[in-house]
Amino acid sequence: MDPFDARLLIVTGKGGVGRSAAAAAFALAAARQSKRVLAVAMTDSSGLAAHLGRTSLTYKPKQIGPYLFGLAIDRARALDEYLKLQLGIGTRAPLLPIARSLEAMAETVPGIRDVITIGKVLFEVQSEEWDLVVADGPPTGQIMSYLRAPRTVAGLIPGGRARRQADTMAETLASADSALAMVTLAEELPVTETLEALAELQAENPIRVSGIWANRVIEPLGVSETSLEEVASLAARNAGLLHRGLYENQRRWRKHLPDHGRLPFLFGVHGPARVASLLADEIVT
Repeated sequence: MDPFDARLLIVTGKGGVGRSAAAAAFALAAARQSKRVLAVAMTDSSGLAAHLGRTSLTYKPKQIGPYLFGLAIDRARALDEYLKLQLGIGTRAPLLPIARSLEAMAETVPGIRDVITIGKVLFEVQSEEWDLVVADGPPTGQIMSYLRAPRTVAGLIPGGRARRQADTMAETLASADSALAMVTLAEELPVTETLEALAELQAENPIRVSGIWANRVIEPLGVSETSLEEVASLAARNAGLLHRGLYENQRRWRKHLPDHGRLPFLFGVHGPARVASLLADEIVT
């Protein structure tokens, strides 16, 4: 399972499954292979920033490490950029104040908010400045809205430059150069939501699914229950039984997932940046 067989990798997953940690890990792993990588926070930027070892990310790409850059999407600035560069409006026009007013409209008109966000991601892909763009995307419950956005907008516009731009966005998402990675936990609710989202993606096919990744996977303890019962320390015995129970529960739910990669449970106390670094060590291409 190669998460880097595209120029765009969007990472999604139910809230709380470690989506931002996985996105940062994918970006780090690619950068370690000397790929020029841009990590993009599509929605809330705090999680990705923390896992990249930063307090915040800016709209302008900033270098984080060797071959690795990061940015956070600001919809008002993305709209300003879209109007100037994509629609051919003069670059000197002071559109940012107008764009901030238009952001209220973008929140209510179907597809506009999402197409501006995904449009910024695709703009960076098309700039050819990066070997790989890794986007920390919205959760699975919202991802289809973003992936559908170019087609939604194209359906609202009969023709012209804006229609052609929307069509180009949809074509770029559907191309072999774009992929979606789905992150989940081996638990009932995350697995159920992942399978529902996967069914939707397969029905509409707006983007290729490159893989599913089970996060925080526990390895078997390698000790039988009988042996655990013989452990003298009550605390150690209970810890072993808990580990065994969690492993069995994860194994049961992983059986519901199609072929998938695994990211290990990291025992001990680790900061977000350390978590991303350790997960990057586990990603094999």
